[in-house]
Amino acid sequence: MNIEEKVVLIVMSRVLDYPERNFFEERLSIEELVNENIEDADIRETILKGLEPLYQMSLEALQEVYVETFDYKEMANLYLTAHELGDSKKRGMALIKLQKLIIESGFEYEGKELADYIPMLLELSAFAPESENIISLKNRIAYAVYRIQKALPESHPYFNPVALLTKYVFKSPNAEEIALLEHEREKADQDELPYPLMYQ
Repeated sequence: MNIEEKVVLIVMSRVLDYPERNFFEERLSIEELVNENIEDADIRETILKGLEPLYQMSLEALQEVYVETFDYKEMANLYLTAHELGDSKKRGMALIKLQKLIIESGFEYEGKELADYIPMLLELSAFAPESENIISLKNRIAYAVYRIQKALPESHPYFNPVALLTKYVFKSPNAEEIALLEHEREKADQDELPYPLMYQ
């Protein structure tokens, strides 16, 4: 993994997390990370310009957009196994395997989020020693990122940040890979739900 890929993974692991007040406080450290580690001026400019629309919003507006985008749009959700398996009961076993991979890669799983939370997996991908399982994980994340970007209009404030992942880190899946992964997905039986379920 080259330095540009690692920097983009680290930056996007922060940007795709729910924006708390420190989101704006971390801007300077993110800009320093980019400026100090990426030699190519064009790449630096692309990354920083891609993030700019998010920093132009108020915290309340950004949080509202975040929830509307990543919590309410099925194709833009931030959970890897939901992209892969939909509403399948197989997600439970897939989450257990991801927890095991996190631990085997030398990291602690604190359980604040589900083990398939994409911002956390981006950070894992940036720091974990390269292995067959990590390479496989990156390919899986590439599919989820492809679906997220596809769900967002180009005018959306998160479109360009997500596009940084497809531009600098992940290769988009080909038609055969997409067809295979879509075949594994199970759609939620929403007819049984009188209202959206919310977690605290």
